Amino acid sequence: MDAKQAIKDNRPAAQNKGQLSIIALPNIPLVVAGDGLPSIICNGLTECRLTLQDGDIIVLAQKIVSKSEGRYAALDSVTPSQEAINLAKDVEKDPRLVELILSESRDIIRKRRGVLIVEHNLGIVMANAGIDTSNVEQLESGSNDEIRRQVLLLPKDPDASCEALRGALRKITGAKIAVIINDSVGRAWRNGTVGMAIGTAGIEALLDLNGRPDLFERPLQATQVGIADELAAAASIVMGQADEGRPIVHIRGYKPQKGEGTAQDLIRNQEQDLFR
Repeated sequence: MDAKQAIKDNRPAAQNKGQLSIIALPNIPLVVAGDGLPSIICNGLTECRLTLQDGDIIVLAQKIVSKSEGRYAALDSVTPSQEAINLAKDVEKDPRLVELILSESRDIIRKRRGVLIVEHNLGIVMANAGIDTSNVEQLESGSNDEIRRQVLLLPKDPDASCEALRGALRKITGAKIAVIINDSVGRAWRNGTVGMAIGTAGIEALLDLNGRPDLFERPLQATQVGIADELAAAASIVMGQADEGRPIVHIRGYKPQKGEGTAQDLIRNQEQDLFR
């Protein structure tokens, strides 16, 4: 073994071809409206003894972004329309929740008891417009200690949120990084939820490999890779889905392409959607 090979073999694992370092940052506090996510991220990195480098990726769970942006809605402040009342009977949901789903959506795709699949205003097809109550703190009315139910909406513009976080972290650390916001979604053909990118910045979200040769020098003809979704799903594994409290993940080792995109690149045009 020559000296160059020895140096190569002793590099950190994340720098070797074909390997990633995926670390959930520890001791992330409960986020509330107005909290500064850049400082929370930097504190988590410090606890892990990590310093941001060019090419690193930060993945954030949608909930903490929505919470920091104040995307709460108290159900007792919602007046359902007649459309929401009628639809709520079909799907057996709270009419106030259905009203919020309709306000966050462009179109109803499917419905049955307990399930309402819509096209979100962002273009993403998902259940209940991504509105959730899990890991969302509830309100007390004050006078009689009655609990008021509140829900959490998706960020208004996740791509813009990613770009703002990316810029803030570069200002603090000097590193050129990528940022992804992920959320857990179901899939049309398979059981179980997976992490999906709903916002990106600083990375090519959809990698087009058409024309590149395979192992036998045949050009690929129908290969586009949802890189941002794959990274979002990888981060979800270490984030967890329940009470783990690990909503921020650091990824190192992925070598991004030169181009950049947004999560909107991952949404299939309706003209090409064979399953509507």
